[in-house]
Amino acid sequence: MAGEREHIREIEQVLSGGRSARDNIVVQSWLRCVDTHRLDPTRPTEAYIVPDTQLREHREQSERLIAIARSGLETLFKQVAGQNYVLLLANAKGVTVDFLGDPLFMDQLRTAGLYLGSEWSESRTGTCGVGSCIVTGEAMTIHQTDHFDTTHTPLSCTAAPIFDTNGELAAVLDISLLRSPQPKVSQNLALHLVTASARRIELANLMAQMHSEWVLRFSRSPEFLDVDPEAAIALDASGRVLGTTRGGALLLAQAGGVDWRSSPSPIGQPISRYLDMSIDDLPSLTRGRPTEERLVFGRSGSALFAHAIEPQPTMGRRAFVEAMPKPISELSGGDPAMAAMQVRAAKLARTTIPILIHGETGSGKEYLARAIHDCSQRGGPYVAINCAAIPEHLIESELFGHTAGAFTGAAAKGRKGLIESADGGTLFLDEIGDMPYPLQSRLLRVIAERELIPVGGTQPRQVDIKIISASHHDLRKLVTEGRFREDLFYRLNAAALTLPALRERTDFEWLLDRLVEQRARLAGRAARLSPAARLALIRHRWPGNIRELANAIDLAVALSDGDMIQPADLPEFALAHTGTQAPPTRLVALRVPSPEDERAALLDALVSSGWNITEAARRLGVDRTTVHRRMKRLRLEAPN
Repeated sequence: MAGEREHIREIEQVLSGGRSARDNIVVQSWLRCVDTHRLDPTRPTEAYIVPDTQLREHREQSERLIAIARSGLETLFKQVAGQNYVLLLANAKGVTVDFLGDPLFMDQLRTAGLYLGSEWSESRTGTCGVGSCIVTGEAMTIHQTDHFDTTHTPLSCTAAPIFDTNGELAAVLDISLLRSPQPKVSQNLALHLVTASARRIELANLMAQMHSEWVLRFSRSPEFLDVDPEAAIALDASGRVLGTTRGGALLLAQAGGVDWRSSPSPIGQPISRYLDMSIDDLPSLTRGRPTEERLVFGRSGSALFAHAIEPQPTMGRRAFVEAMPKPISELSGGDPAMAAMQVRAAKLARTTIPILIHGETGSGKEYLARAIHDCSQRGGPYVAINCAAIPEHLIESELFGHTAGAFTGAAAKGRKGLIESADGGTLFLDEIGDMPYPLQSRLLRVIAERELIPVGGTQPRQVDIKIISASHHDLRKLVTEGRFREDLFYRLNAAALTLPALRERTDFEWLLDRLVEQRARLAGRAARLSPAARLALIRHRWPGNIRELANAIDLAVALSDGDMIQPADLPEFALAHTGTQAPPTRLVALRVPSPEDERAALLDALVSSGWNITEAARRLGVDRTTVHRRMKRLRLEAPN
C-alpha cells in the first residue's frame, strides 16, 4: 500500500508540473492518461479481456497479419526461452490477437492481462507497452512503476510497432514479464530483440503483399544485405513507391534530405525523388552482381547497399486475379495500386465486415462501393446516401424513418428510413465525415446491434445490412478534433480500401479510352481522341480525378464536329497544355523529373514521329531497344 501511495504521489507531482526522473515518453503518457483519457490513478482497474465474439472479430480482421507474424513470434519466443517472457501480438486497437506464454502460468497470465483477448489500449489501461506504443508509434519499455495503473506496476512490458506497407500502424509486438529485476536497463536486450522481430515481420509482410512487384531491400553493411536487410520498399513498373517498411520510409526520407516527421508519405512518389536511380537500374542490383558493388546514392549524398528482387507472380495469384468478380475486375486496367486494392475488395465483398473507402473527391468511391455490392451475393438493394447532401434537420428521419405522427409533417402511416430500406442489401454512406455528431451514436447502435429505432418509435427493428462508408476527410483527424466519434470510427474502419488519385494511376490511358467509348455511346455517336488531344489530357494533373475527366470527355464529345476529338474541343484547362511552346523533346527526355513527364516526353516523340520507333529514338538520343523497353514499362502502345 505504501508503494501504491508513493506511485500516486509521483503521478500527482508530474501533473502539477513537477520534474520527474522518468523517461519523457512515460511522463507524456501519464499526462495523456489524465488530460485525454480521464483516468484516475487512485482507482486501479483490473485487466480487461474482450468477450469471445469480439475476439473472433479482431482475429478475423488480423488473420493475414497473424499468419505472417507467427513465425517471427515463435523465433523470438525461442530466443527468450526459459526467462519467463510472454509474447503478445496486439492489433491497432490494443487487443491481443495472438500470444505465446508458459502453460504453467496461464492463470497468472490471464489475471495480469497477458493473455489472448486482453485489451491494452492506453485509453483503457493507462500507460503500458502496447497502448503507449500505439499512440507514439515508437518502440519502448514500460517498466514496473512506469505504468500508470497500480494494478500493472509489477509488470515489465517492452513493445515495438509493426507498420503496414502504407505506413499505417497495423499491430504491436510486446514481450512482457510478470516479475523482473528492478533496473530498467535489464530490459535493453528485450527492446533490441522485439524491435528486430517487428522489423522482420514488416519485411515478411511487404514481400508477401508485393511479390509481383519489384522489391528493393537496403542495408548499410554489404555483409547483411542479403541475409538480414534493414529496410525494404516496393516499386511499380513506372518506378513509383508502392509500399515500404517503416525503416524503408525513414531511409527514403534520409536519402532525400527531408525530415520524415513532416514530409509526406513516400507512397506514390517516384523513387528518383529520393535516390539517384530509376526503374531501369534495378536489374543491375540483383544477386547477379557482387554485394559490395550494389550501391545506390541518395539525393542527400548518402550511400546504401541495395538488393533488387524481380517481380515473381505465382500461379495461385494469377488464378485468383482471373477469377476476380467482373464488377470489381472492371475497375482498372492493371494499375498496381488498384490491383492490390481490387484483390482485397473481392475478398471482403462476401463478408459482413464494414468497409471504409478512402480517396480524393471524384476518385470513384461510389463506383467501388457499388461493385462490392454487386459481388456480395446479397439479395437486398444497394442504397447510397450522401451524408453531406441531406439537410441536418432532415437527416435523422431520412436515415432512421419515423412513426405516424412523430413530428409535424410526418407521414400519416409513418415512413421507412433509408437504412431500413437497405435491409438484406448494402448501405453506402458517402461523406460519412459530414454526419452530425449527435446522430453518430445512433448509427453506432445500428452497426453494433443490427437494429434501429425510428424517430418517434420505441420498439427496435432488426436490419441485416452490409455497411460501406467513404470520406475524403481524414477521419482520424476529425476524431482527434472531437468532431467524429472514436468508437464509430473503429466500427466503420474494420477494413479499409484506398483509391489512388487519377494522377497516380499507371492505367490512365486505359481508363481514358474506356470513358471515351462509354460517354460517346451514351451520347449516341462515335468518338475517338486525336494524338494531340490525348497528349493534352495525359499532361493535365486532374485534381478532380475521374469525375473531372468524365466531364471533360462529355464536353469534348458534344463539341467535336466529326468523330475525332481535337484539342479545341477540350476544356480550357486542357488547352493550356497545348498552347504553350514545349521545350525540345530531347531536353525533356534528358531531365525527366517524374514518371508522368517521362511518359509525356516519350509519347510526344512518338506522336511527332508518326509512331516511327527509329525516328523517335533518334529524336530522344537513345537506341530503338531503349524506346521499346520504355514503351513497355510505361504501357504505351502504337495506335492500330
